[in-house]
Order: sequence, then structure tokens, then C-alpha cells
Amino acid sequence: MSSSFSLRWVAVSVFILSSTLNYLDRQILNVLAPLIMSQMHFNQTGFGFLISTFSVAYAASSLLTGWILDRFGVNRGICAAVTWWSISAISTGLVRSFPGLAVCRGALGIGESAGVPAVGKLNGIYLRPGERALGAAVNQIGLTLGAAIAPLWIGVALARGWRAPFMITGLLGFLWIPLWLVVSRAIPPRYAAAELAPARDRTTVFRILRERTLLLLVLANVLWMAGYSLWSNWTTLYLVQVHHLTLQQSAHYVWVPPLISNLGGFFGGWLSWCWIKKAVDPLASRRRAVWVSAFGSLVTLLLPLAPDPRWATAIISLSFFFALAGSVNIYALPIDLFGPQRSGMAIAALTFAFGVLQTVISPIIGFLADHKLYTEVVWIVTIPLFLAAAVLMGCRPATRDRIFEEKPEPAAR
Repeated sequence: MSSSFSLRWVAVSVFILSSTLNYLDRQILNVLAPLIMSQMHFNQTGFGFLISTFSVAYAASSLLTGWILDRFGVNRGICAAVTWWSISAISTGLVRSFPGLAVCRGALGIGESAGVPAVGKLNGIYLRPGERALGAAVNQIGLTLGAAIAPLWIGVALARGWRAPFMITGLLGFLWIPLWLVVSRAIPPRYAAAELAPARDRTTVFRILRERTLLLLVLANVLWMAGYSLWSNWTTLYLVQVHHLTLQQSAHYVWVPPLISNLGGFFGGWLSWCWIKKAVDPLASRRRAVWVSAFGSLVTLLLPLAPDPRWATAIISLSFFFALAGSVNIYALPIDLFGPQRSGMAIAALTFAFGVLQTVISPIIGFLADHKLYTEVVWIVTIPLFLAAAVLMGCRPATRDRIFEEKPEPAAR
């Protein structure tokens, strides 16, 4: 039993390396933004539109990539996605104009829209229900590890130019694909082949998008993820613009919030896991964890009072901590409610919502930042968290979509 447990988590951990590459490719633009903006001559509003370009492509393609994952399976879907986003990352290092940069970021968004649904679907077929929020937390380690590693490329960019990091990281994706294919054959999923069969009925796959519970989850995700988007994309620019750091000085700080947020992901997963262990319904457990995270996020309102970059980094880190604590529970709910076979489409609906949110909010943040209205930004990303927690109170599992029932472990061979 313990051996099976360990092997399942080994497989999940290797798969989550794709999330690290996903976020590394995405975050390099954010940490190198001051350098790229100065060389390509655009401001923070323009940077906001770049994020929107990525996000609108991410949102527009997320339901399609979710359907592909459910229709053709995790392995085929993720290998195609990693290939696509690696090519897009390499292409980013070759562009010579702002429109070309926007096209490459849009292409990156298309490929990376498969990342979160693929991990969620994998968690559904490798992990027990009580482990899935922890699985989402482990995925956040992959994501935020990519964000934490990204500042290491500042030195490379200053020495070799900002294009080199994009091209190098794009090449890393092509090394991950054969690694995962070997691991997936050596460590098969926990559930039987019949349960893992791709969903071939298009009507059944897309009917989930009309489910009231899923629509509420989508709305809750839109309300929740503004803080996550802010600190994923704007930490470097905030420290440079508000606390007047150089790009090189910012590298001493910007790696901290992503690492602290990892602890928040585990904290949120641990909270719901503890309640589930006490026989509390998984849906109720995750709701409680989201409420706790919403109240913890009130620390974000202190950011405009931070006297120096150290205090600002500490407050940003705590804000990111609670953003992740709630997020891992929101993203675990579709697997609980709709089962592994349909979780690709269900989680894709949440990533679609995140993409729409980021498309709308990024130019607004850029405009407010250009006009030094940072207090307003903080309020915009904090207050909706309580609305998200309230929306989740309306979620109810449908009769046909009971929380996925466990099957016994297969006998060891």
C-alpha cells in the first residue's frame, strides 16, 4: 500500500514538472518586463495589453483543450500542448516588434491553457478524493517554482540579452515529453482502464457547461483569482516603480512571494484534508478553507503602507499565500463533483474564467499603475474574495454528478 502511494506521488510529481515549465515560460516576460519595455518602447499599459493578449488566447482555447484532454486522453493532450508552448516560447526570443511579441504571447496562451486541466485530470486518476487538494497544492509548487526560478534569468538577460532566456526555456519542454512518457508507462494510474477511457460522446462532454454548479464555480474563480493574477504578473514592476529598485535589485525580492505561496497551497490543502478526515463532506471542507483564505487575504490592504521593499515583499508574500490557499480548493472541486473522466472540461471552464478575468483586469491594473493608483488596485483584488466564498455556498452536487467514489487499490503484482 505504501509503495503504491509513493509511486503514485512520484508520477504526479514528474507530471507537475510540466507546470514548472509552463509557468517559467510565462513568467520570464514578467520578471524581464522593465528591460523589455525599455528596449521595445512601451509602458505599463502596454504590458497590461500583452498580458491580455495571452489571456484572451488562454481563455478562448481552454474549453477546446479541455475537450481534447477528455477526448484523446492526458498523455496525447499534454504532449501536444508542451510542444506548442515550447515553440511559442522560442519564437518570443526571435521577435523584433511589439505586435510580434503580442502574437507569440497569444500563441503561448493557447498551448498553456491545457496545463492546469491536464494536472487536475491526472490528479483525478492517480489520487484519492481526500488527496486532491494536496495534489493541487503540489501543482502550485510546480507553478510557483517556475515563478521563483524566473528571476534567475535576469543575470542571463543582462549579460546575453533578454531573448536568450525565452529560447533556452522553450527548449526544455522538448526534454520533458520523453521523460513523462517513460514514467507514465512505468507507473500506471490508480483507477481501472474503463474509468480512464476517453469521453467520446460530445453531447455528454459539453453538457457539463450548462451545469449550475459548474457555472457557480466559474463565477467564484473569476472573483477569486484577481490577486493571484496581480502577484503572478506585476510583482517586479510594483517593486521597481513604487520602491524604485533596479531590475537587478528586484531579483533579491521577487523570488520570495512565489515560494511563500507554495506554503499557502499546502495550507489550503491541509485545511480541507483535515476536515475531510473528520468525516466532513469534501464540498463543505473546501468551502471552509476558502472562507479562511478570504479573511487571511485582508492583509493585502496593508500594502500601500509598506515603508520599504522588504515590508512590501512580506505583505505581497502573505497575500499570495492566501490566494493560493483558496485557489487549490476551488480547483479541486471540479474533480470531486464531476469525476476524473469529465474533469478536463470542468477544470478547463475554470481556466477559461481565469483567462477572461486576466484579459479584462490587466489593462486596468496597467492604467492604474501608470497613474500611481496602487491603493485602488489593492482594493480591487481583495474585496471580491468574500463574494467568491459566498458564491461557493450555492454549489450543490447534482444527483448524476456525485462525488467520485473510490475503488479499492488493485492488488500488487
